[in-house]
Amino acid sequence: MLRGPLYRDGYPPQLSGHETFPIRYGWLKKAFDAVQGTVDEEDNRQVFTGPDAIARFGVGKNMVASMRHWATVTGIIEEDPARRHISTTSLGRLIFSDGGLDPYMEHPATAWLLHWHLCGRDTKTTWFWAFHHYPSVSFERDTLVQGIQKLAEEREWPRASVDTIRRDVSCFIRTYVVQAPSGVGGYEDGLESPLTELGLIKATGRRDGFRFVRGSKPSLGPGVFGYAVTDYWQQHFPSANTLSFESLTHEPGSPGRAFLLEENDVVDMLTALEDVSRGVYQWSETAGLKQLIRRQPVSEAETTEWLQKDHLHYGQLELSRAFG
Repeated sequence: MLRGPLYRDGYPPQLSGHETFPIRYGWLKKAFDAVQGTVDEEDNRQVFTGPDAIARFGVGKNMVASMRHWATVTGIIEEDPARRHISTTSLGRLIFSDGGLDPYMEHPATAWLLHWHLCGRDTKTTWFWAFHHYPSVSFERDTLVQGIQKLAEEREWPRASVDTIRRDVSCFIRTYVVQAPSGVGGYEDGLESPLTELGLIKATGRRDGFRFVRGSKPSLGPGVFGYAVTDYWQQHFPSANTLSFESLTHEPGSPGRAFLLEENDVVDMLTALEDVSRGVYQWSETAGLKQLIRRQPVSEAETTEWLQKDHLHYGQLELSRAFG
């Protein structure tokens, strides 16, 4: 039996919203600032939909909608339809506020964190299916389209036409794979997605051929990994005090799958997590049973501290390179 949130009854697929534009450098900061500046207004959705939105963001109407979409699905802003209101999240304020950890997305920790929000959760259907269900390392654009189309037909998802899926897959690939400049687009079209720097997907050189890059991720810190473990635990096993190595490494939605880690890499990250969490998480290999023990529920303040450590570590490395 196939597992995971995409196979639950009533799962609401999301195969659009980005207006075919991948996430761009600077978009999340612009969206965050616009929402933060209007957060005291009763109905501030006009910041994205009003007549001055195009001038405010300096991009076209469809790009404004895309910017709003990406800021929402990465957890930087959140919308309350009942109140007709948009607000910034604690994560958004931590990263993108003036004086935040990384308002201009200069640290790889931020890109890894955004990747987790896109692929460690089931909000973005194509993203989740590709990282957690696609059965091979290599793929072609059409094989992803066909796989998701088959799933949509099996689950009887509405509004999941092949054209919609094809556009979503194209946007997915452009999010992670460096694109050759076309020479015909404007400045915005020439910008790459910040997630291409993670090196998670590479072009193979064949037409429409790509591969997932599994293995160690040196720029992935224990703080972001710990944040992901905590989020995964709370989403899927909130009452459990232990999680098996198998679950953390291979289950749909797991950090091991989302970050394309091999088993040895996961062990290394779990060992480092024990230190960064000050023993809240403990890695155990007793009597051949590999599992992660959670000694107490993890608070938002703790995961915030772990993220701060990752960003601080990166800043120290940059200083060392500059003056070493």
